[in-house]
Amino acid sequence: MEVSIIFKIGAVGILVSVLSQVLKHSGREEQAFLTSLAGLIVVLFWVLPYINELFETIQQLFLF
Repeated sequence: MEVSIIFKIGAVGILVSVLSQVLKHSGREEQAFLTSLAGLIVVLFWVLPYINELFETIQQLFLF
């Protein structure tokens, strides 16, 4: 696992939280929710290959 993915996830988290707070304070709760959801989906697509690799490794470990 690369260290850069952790920094990318952190950057997306900070950006999404700032945008969400700005949108909530301006009265746009729906857009704030959609922004948070979009950030979650982006991070999920980044992490999904690593999760797949983990499950494949576990499967190989127990197959002998």
